Amino acid sequence: MAEKQADKKRSLPATGSNPRGIPAAPFVDNVADYVSSRTDVEPTLRSFQEMVSKYQFMEVNTQRRAQGLQEKIPDIRKTLETVRFLKVRRAAGTNEPIQTTFDMNDTLYAHATVLPEDTDEVFLWLGANVMLAYPIDEAEELLEEKLRAAEVSFKNCEEDMEFLREQVTTLEVATARVYNWDVVQRRKEKAEGKDEESKGEKRRI
Repeated sequence: MAEKQADKKRSLPATGSNPRGIPAAPFVDNVADYVSSRTDVEPTLRSFQEMVSKYQFMEVNTQRRAQGLQEKIPDIRKTLETVRFLKVRRAAGTNEPIQTTFDMNDTLYAHATVLPEDTDEVFLWLGANVMLAYPIDEAEELLEEKLRAAEVSFKNCEEDMEFLREQVTTLEVATARVYNWDVVQRRKEKAEGKDEESKGEKRRI
């Protein structure tokens, strides 16, 4: 009966989760309430270790996503600034061509002259080798939306990584508590065994 109750406790979902749905680790306040007997210690410790591995796996993936966003956000911001610059020039009615340099690759650049009549629309990379032409106003709106979304995603990644680290720490503390509780129980059982043995010897005498 005690084993069934212990299994039920371990199968219960962790209480609460963060805004992205990552479940919180169980907080073990009283080990005796969480682990009903010493036979439950090993399964409990294994369960904690599995949860730690899952949290660490999610942390690595979240960190990679955050790094990708860190590289992506400056590019979006730079493109948005360029589109706004072209929009301001069009609004001012400037007829002078723009002398500029295009970054083709890390070490490859191309000089170009951009005429005012060529700034009615811009071409934006959308990913997966796809480029589309957008009117200036639509391009600005699209880039602003992409920048906001990327910044929110990056902030969420930072919050998730902090949350995941906290859950790992919680599980490490829980593991230490369960392990120490088990050590104390072993010592008690050993001491009780010696007492029983001593009483038996006295009866025989």
